[in-house]
Amino acid sequence: MMGLPSLHALDRGQVSRIWLATEKTDMRCGFDRLAERVKTVMGEDPRSGHLFVFRSRRGDRLKILLWDGDGFVLWYKRLEEGVFKLPRTEEGQRSVELRASELAMVLDGIDMTKLKRVPRYSRAVEAGRTKKGNGKNEERIAV
Repeated sequence: MMGLPSLHALDRGQVSRIWLATEKTDMRCGFDRLAERVKTVMGEDPRSGHLFVFRSRRGDRLKILLWDGDGFVLWYKRLEEGVFKLPRTEEGQRSVELRASELAMVLDGIDMTKLKRVPRYSRAVEAGRTKKGNGKNEERIAV
């Protein structure tokens, strides 16, 4: 049977965390100033291997800072028209974690402010995983 692509599969395959700075950032900042903002504003380690996303004042530019093991990588995108529509954040929140699928939607021009994730069924598991198949009497698998 062929597996179909899904946002869940994209998010599950995500190894690094993705952090979005909610404050607008001066796009003249380079590697060192962005790394310092990661420490002071987000409270994270810029050399963790996670992605750190920064938005310009006008909202038409994004920078993503990443440590790849032996140096920083800086990805920069400027839109010719329009602005990036980022997810809503709570007042006073300095950073928010994004899923890989959410970052992909932002980069593809999807308005994150109009999206709403609807509740879906999720089987609760106390500790470890279970084998599927026999409902309430599922066999426990040690993790």
